[in-house]
Amino acid sequence: MPVEFISAINVNPANEVNGLRESAIDPAYLRRYARILEEGGFDYSLVPYGSAGHDPFTIASAFTQVTEHLRPIVALRPNTVYPTVAAKALATLDQLSGGRAVVHFIAGGDDHEQAREGDRLTKPERYARQEEYIRILRRVWSETEPFDHAGTYYSFEDFVSRVRPVNGTIPVSVGGSSAEAYAQGGALADIFGLWGEPLKDTQQQIDRIADAARSAGRTDTPRTWVTFRPIIAPTEELAWEKAERTLEILQSRSGAPGAGQPSGHRGGLWVQTPSGTGPANVGSQRLLEIAARGDRHDRALWTPTASATGARGASTALVGTPETVAAAILDYVDLGAELISIRGYDNLNDAIDYGRYLIPLVREELAHREATGVRGQIVAQPPLESVAVPA
Repeated sequence: MPVEFISAINVNPANEVNGLRESAIDPAYLRRYARILEEGGFDYSLVPYGSAGHDPFTIASAFTQVTEHLRPIVALRPNTVYPTVAAKALATLDQLSGGRAVVHFIAGGDDHEQAREGDRLTKPERYARQEEYIRILRRVWSETEPFDHAGTYYSFEDFVSRVRPVNGTIPVSVGGSSAEAYAQGGALADIFGLWGEPLKDTQQQIDRIADAARSAGRTDTPRTWVTFRPIIAPTEELAWEKAERTLEILQSRSGAPGAGQPSGHRGGLWVQTPSGTGPANVGSQRLLEIAARGDRHDRALWTPTASATGARGASTALVGTPETVAAAILDYVDLGAELISIRGYDNLNDAIDYGRYLIPLVREELAHREATGVRGQIVAQPPLESVAVPA
């Protein structure tokens, strides 16, 4: 299967560079952003979830009506929607979009954030609940006759859904860096989401997920999704200048997201923790430990952005020219990553640049490999026109 690209949808112009503190949906901006992602060659867009944020089902439904191919990945916390209701909502979205729906599960990486909506289960309990939830969804999508369920967290009788997914089921994504996440994702997920770590660390995680899949009796493994925040410019010097200026902005704001940005667990979302505490989730802890080893890793991975934000979300960058960053992405593809999530700090302008200059390079090289059986050399592109250096 060819490598596919993921972004995250934005509902208004607020981002980490401009510092706008907008919270309301700007429908015209949302439509424009979705079309830019589709025209730029993205395959998916994450629709994030946070306790203070917008409803992801509604946002996903809206942007599928102005796109033809872009697939919404709905971030879902099991504590927020009963599984039978979620199964119907996802199947409805799937029908509305012509079979494009995907769901990404968030077990919950922070007790404080979970408690904002009344969820006080422990981490092991949250993962156990999530497993039951996923199994219920898949049964709802496949059963044609009423059935009962009596589990630890959910119980119902005589339920059947007449709302069927277009292709019989909907892809399920799980993310995380804990032992519980590896075990559950390896056993149940179609897609497993990772944050951008050095190649060696990423390979170790991919291996652990594969081991979990085999232990669960699977003959296949989940597709790997890796997330980065690329910072690109026409030359290496300009790219690093842009990176340093972006870092200054993040540091000056103490990593606090704008009011219009949702908080959450992963996939580019923020986790807001009580003041003075470190991150509770293992993924953030890993990113901070990697950042402590050094600023630069492998070909282009840069970690000070993780330190500046407390690693509250996907926060490691790939820095360089489009050619350098494309080559770095291909390094992860060579490890086995099939889905690459790239989201900038200046969201709209970065999405435009990724579609013009970065995604084509990766796809051209992969097409060259497919046609010839050998690796080619990424060819320099025309100078970038819209890469803005933060003021």
